Amino acid sequence: MNRQDFQRLALERLEDAQALLRAGRDSGSYYLGGYAVECALKACLARQTNQDDFPPKDAARYYAHNVQDLRDRRGLRSPSLGSQLDADEQADQQLAANWAIIKDWTEEARYEARGWTQQQAETLVSAISDPDHGVLQWLRRYW
Repeated sequence: MNRQDFQRLALERLEDAQALLRAGRDSGSYYLGGYAVECALKACLARQTNQDDFPPKDAARYYAHNVQDLRDRRGLRSPSLGSQLDADEQADQQLAANWAIIKDWTEEARYEARGWTQQQAETLVSAISDPDHGVLQWLRRYW
């Protein structure tokens, strides 16, 4: 996979999440919404490592599926980008709130037996896709 693949996947998975939400498939929407953010974060990581291709498998620290882990410990907390994220969250409380919604998503969401509600899916997808304060809009500046 390369950076452009992750960019494309992020956009496609968000569209999939929105389509599933419209179809009343809330759990699938919730899962794919978070997956869109994971792909966008990995595109950012590929850019930060100055590689078009995603880092090799032996670079295990990049192969996480936990959004909070990718954001804070592995990717966006680099000195330059972490500082920018902190500043942008401080200046834009809605962006900070949207990141707070996203932070608990993990790939395990696909196995959640109780399912995700329409409200949970709508909240997540909105936090990702908000055109002015959305997580994906912010990530696209750095991927």
